[in-house]
Amino acid sequence: MNASIQPTPEKASRLPLSAILHLVLAVFLLAWSGFFTMDFLLSGVYTFPRTSRAITLTLAVLILSYEFIYKEHLARYSSITGILPLKVVLYSCIIPYMIGSVALLVLIHLS
Repeated sequence: MNASIQPTPEKASRLPLSAILHLVLAVFLLAWSGFFTMDFLLSGVYTFPRTSRAITLTLAVLILSYEFIYKEHLARYSSITGILPLKVVLYSCIIPYMIGSVALLVLIHLS
C-alpha cells in the first residue's frame, strides 16, 4: 500500500461554525424582511416614514446578501465546499425572502 495516499478527513469538507451561523442568521433575517416588505407593499399606506423604512430594509438586505454571504463564501469557503457563491445566495437569501413574502400572503388568505 502506498504511504503517500492518505484519506482526507471528513471534517475538512465541512463549513466552520461561524459560516453556519452566518447562513442561519441570514435565512431568518431575510425571511423576516420579506414578510415586512410584502406587508408594506400590500398595506397601501405609503407615507414617507414607512417608505423610507422599507427602502432602508431593502438596502440592508442587499448589503447583507452581498457582503456577508456572497463575498464571505467567495473568499473563504468556496474552495472548501466547491459550491458556487451565487448558489449559496440563492438558497440562503433569495428563497427565504420569497418564503417570508409568501407567508404573509398565506396568512392574509387564511384570515
